[in-house]
Amino acid sequence: MTANLQNNIVSISGRVMGEPEYSHEIYGEKFYEVTLCVKRLSGMDDLLPISVSEHLLSQDFHEGKYVTVTGQFRSYNKTVGDKSKLMLTVFVRDVLPYDSTVNPNTLELTGYICKPPVYRTTPFNREICDVLLAVNRQYNKSDYIPCIVWGRNARFAGSLSVGERINVVGRVQSRNYQKKLPDETVVTRTAYEVSVSKITVVADDLMADSAIQ
Repeated sequence: MTANLQNNIVSISGRVMGEPEYSHEIYGEKFYEVTLCVKRLSGMDDLLPISVSEHLLSQDFHEGKYVTVTGQFRSYNKTVGDKSKLMLTVFVRDVLPYDSTVNPNTLELTGYICKPPVYRTTPFNREICDVLLAVNRQYNKSDYIPCIVWGRNARFAGSLSVGERINVVGRVQSRNYQKKLPDETVVTRTAYEVSVSKITVVADDLMADSAIQ
């Protein structure tokens, strides 16, 4: 596996919601969008978008089937009206037999902080830090991945600077939020992000000793 595949690794397992829908075609290869319902340890569900090439589609991707997929968490820009919106999806590289005994949602990214981290506290005094990570991909492309860091990890992340290279371990999560439109109506939308359980500064291509567990 090459370095620019090792810096973005995700594995999710869950139940297929609906049937695959055609998304786009690149160099003659068709890609389809599928939603996987992935259980958290708390029992809640994450509804996660995945992108699957035609040659990986099989009977595994029908409504109600359980599958395990591995690949990369990627971003792309989609034009909506006169605005560009950052979209996130799990790009599937391999489909594996479903195994209910393994962690259904794991992710590891190594990339560069590309915006100043935003540290804050919730009304219940819980510490949170938002970090936007630029993760290099093949062919001189990058994925821009929003990450959310909690507790003392959040305090550590809030002290980091733009341009620092970090490694994060966690899971992909979906989160519903309310957005007020210009006409004052309120709509429910879904955000996708990485919930970070471990964050580490990377120095000289080696993990520094400043990991916060």
